[in-house]
Amino acid sequence: KEVMKVTIGKKNYREEKKRATKELLSTITDPSVIVMADWLKIRGTLKSWTKLWCVLKPGVLLIYKTHKNGQWVGTVLLNACELIERPSKKDGFCFKLFHPLEQSIWAVKGPKGEAVGSITQPLPSSHLIFRAASESDGRCWMDALELALKCSSLLKRTMIREGKEDMSTVGSGGEHSINFYSLLRAHNMHGFQFNDSDHLKDPDLYSDKSDREGEQDHEESDPEGLEKSEESDSDTSERQDDSYIDLDPNEHLRETPYLEQSHEELGEAGEAAQTETVSEENKSLIWTLLKQVRPGMDLSKVVLPTFILEPRSFLDKLSDYYYHADFLSEAAVEENAYNRMKKVVKWYISGFYKKPKGLKKPYNPIIGETYRCMWLHQKTNSKTFYIAEQVSHHPPVSAFYVSNRKDGFCLSGSILAKSKFYGNSLSAILDGEARLTFLNRGEDYVMNMPYAHCKGILYGTMTLELGGSITIACEKTGYSAQLEFKLKPFLGSSDSVNQISGKIKLGKEVLATLEGHWDSEIFINDKKTGTMDTFFNPTPDLRQSRLTRCTVPPEEQGEFESERLWQHVTRAINNKDQTEATNEKFILEEAQRKSARERKAKCEEWIPALFEQDPVTGEWHYRYADTRPWDPLNDLIQFEKDGCIQTKVRHRTPMVTVPKRKHKSDKPKSPESGCSSPEPDRQDSSGSERHKSKHNSRLRKKGADLSELQSAIESIKQTQEDINRSISVLRSRAVGRPEGSSFLQQRDYVIIVFLILLQVLINFVFK
Repeated sequence: KEVMKVTIGKKNYREEKKRATKELLSTITDPSVIVMADWLKIRGTLKSWTKLWCVLKPGVLLIYKTHKNGQWVGTVLLNACELIERPSKKDGFCFKLFHPLEQSIWAVKGPKGEAVGSITQPLPSSHLIFRAASESDGRCWMDALELALKCSSLLKRTMIREGKEDMSTVGSGGEHSINFYSLLRAHNMHGFQFNDSDHLKDPDLYSDKSDREGEQDHEESDPEGLEKSEESDSDTSERQDDSYIDLDPNEHLRETPYLEQSHEELGEAGEAAQTETVSEENKSLIWTLLKQVRPGMDLSKVVLPTFILEPRSFLDKLSDYYYHADFLSEAAVEENAYNRMKKVVKWYISGFYKKPKGLKKPYNPIIGETYRCMWLHQKTNSKTFYIAEQVSHHPPVSAFYVSNRKDGFCLSGSILAKSKFYGNSLSAILDGEARLTFLNRGEDYVMNMPYAHCKGILYGTMTLELGGSITIACEKTGYSAQLEFKLKPFLGSSDSVNQISGKIKLGKEVLATLEGHWDSEIFINDKKTGTMDTFFNPTPDLRQSRLTRCTVPPEEQGEFESERLWQHVTRAINNKDQTEATNEKFILEEAQRKSARERKAKCEEWIPALFEQDPVTGEWHYRYADTRPWDPLNDLIQFEKDGCIQTKVRHRTPMVTVPKRKHKSDKPKSPESGCSSPEPDRQDSSGSERHKSKHNSRLRKKGADLSELQSAIESIKQTQEDINRSISVLRSRAVGRPEGSSFLQQRDYVIIVFLILLQVLINFVFK
């Protein structure tokens, strides 16, 4: 029996070896099995660079002189290689493939059995240094190489034959069931401990003098990479216990249905769409309203007549800025930071030329009111989702969140709406900031909003304009833009309406200036080239290319969603029944006041469903925000359900968050969904008791943390004061010490002189 077992084992071993060899060769020779292929510069032994065609396959990197794969140079075996980024001040992006024990990384033969490669400059035996044309290309190559490194393990076969498994492999059988996609996402190289700084010190790291100058900085910064993973356990927590969930192709995606918007109203360019003649009936209502207010008064608590209302909510109006979100998609992939800022400014300006006909004000949102919509991107086959909620009524604060992970951007912010009355005019001020983030770059663009100014209330023609100075700034790149929306001068012509000017700067240096009209053509003057070009112009073609907005059907909306909440008021306004509109509006506002009185009597606070406030900064954050870069190997589709924007994935990866920022969405989801974001716990308008208790306990915990932090700061201040006092004492002693030493020296001199005189006197007497 033992002899039989050994014979069968040897036979299986030989067959398995042949099969592994055959599979490796078929992988190398199969033209359809390619992870990535492109031109790369490779540095040779003589420190010079050669441009070669590189073809990356699972487990191997094939290098050719031409892209036709005819002149083979060499084959790199990736199963023993490691990959690191190589710092360099030259153009492009460098990375290095190396053997950790400085052994050869080259295969002996080529893919077609070639024994000798094409003639080229000599290449190192234990490592290769590559240079890509841009950082994005280099990052792409590094991701592909890590993918190929992990795929090399797929070529190792287990000793399984006709359903019988060797007992020696049973213990590790869990590894054999890992599917292909889980191997693609295995970023961490377990079991290998190596200090990158050893390779930063090798003699071939820097190819010129300018690179050597930064050697010290790189040596100080690079070794931290491996240490961070060891320390992360104490600083972070995983949102989900199960890291990977296999994709079930038969699983139905539970998402909110959206319908394309059938009609969109666009205002005309110029002053015509921003003026309105008030009828005599409505003038009497305005005079009645003006008796209740005085100049400088805040109008947020004043009940406005319905004839000046635009039949949609303010949460809906805030979505007007994303019909050209494709500009942000283009900016996210733009390599040049200056051009990226220009595209962001172009997108910002594109949100203003849509104007309602006449002077209309949207509804003031009810507290707890929500609005959601979505835009389709035909070019990138992606979706931009918009979620907004009225998180506070006094003061009226509207929070919003926009996300398109596939195109690489998200945007969040909150707006505090204020209004001031100045006699014949009033201003609607949108106080707050929006933060645009490019996910693949980690860049934040912080921006504010202009104010709306309405004049001609008592006399003259009622006109609506935009005014104020706004700033768009990116701290990471140092680029910023300043725009000024100008009001029409008192004696100005029609050409002076809707004027805008601005400049784009890098630090304090002005790179370009902008001039024109925000609802028509805007020109840009580049300071370096001195040329003036059209920067933005809402031509009919551009208006036609606006993204298609999709909204939720009324039957799928919740009770507190804008369209359903205001449906009776909207219907009455469209029917020009101002009495009915006023009555329906009063019913909603009175219900809001009653709910506020009940909460005040119970000493309860309103808890928003989709947003939460940072207790330190006061900023409002979307509860289910996912700001990870899009992973095309794992992420399938982004969708929205019940106000929660989620991503359908092949398998779930750990969502790493800071423990203090945990909220109810941190709970792991059921494995059936296979989504990277958890389903939201929906609550009614008053909020569930369980959610309130959790919120209160969370507030108490954060308050305790803040008190501990404050006590620690006070202790540090006290210690610092003690140190300052000690330093002052030491300084005074140090200043006084030279005087004391000088005094002692003078006294010594006096004693010596006295002794000498005494000795002279004694000698004189005894003589």
